[in-house]
Amino acid sequence: MSLVWVQNVEVINNGAKFTDDFQFEVTFECSAALEHDIEWKVIYVGSAESEEHDQELESIMVGPVPIGVSRFVLEAPAPNTQKIPPLEIRGVTVVLITCSYNGHEFVRIGYYVNNDYEDPELREEPPETLDIDKLQRHILATKPKVTRYHISWDEPTPSSPTGSRLSPGTNAEAGWNAQMQHGIMGATPENSLQSQEHSIPMECN
Repeated sequence: MSLVWVQNVEVINNGAKFTDDFQFEVTFECSAALEHDIEWKVIYVGSAESEEHDQELESIMVGPVPIGVSRFVLEAPAPNTQKIPPLEIRGVTVVLITCSYNGHEFVRIGYYVNNDYEDPELREEPPETLDIDKLQRHILATKPKVTRYHISWDEPTPSSPTGSRLSPGTNAEAGWNAQMQHGIMGATPENSLQSQEHSIPMECN
């Protein structure tokens, strides 16, 4: 049984510029006293072809964690475009939020991200040289993919996944289009955060 349960993640600044920081409001519940802090990371998938282009945008330790429900804002800078293949800056990719305890990841939350020009004319006829300052970032916040891992909370044992892992893959564009057409009005998947959301107090209990 997990001692920490992520109840909800809200994307605060959806529709921001590509160069703006990521901001997520995270709500989680702790059911027992923890010996160690919790580590949260934000990882940007730079390419569907290779993990070498992944960028760890932020890593923070949160603790001591009180028993009950807590909320905080997880903020991370925009990715470094110099580390992304030029042809993969514009288009669909993935941003990941991971949470670990004592070196063991116990939950991973993935979102599709679409980076494109806000101006319809630029989308139809993009300039030969990519204009980063005119790119808008839209996160498919209604359809996170959640992978949960079984860990021994205060013992050094490996973790094992219990859900699906989100990857951009070569069909990311088709996946994004399908999600945009059906995701908002369709049923929420069983492994999404929204399907397990509780009522949330304003601050820590």
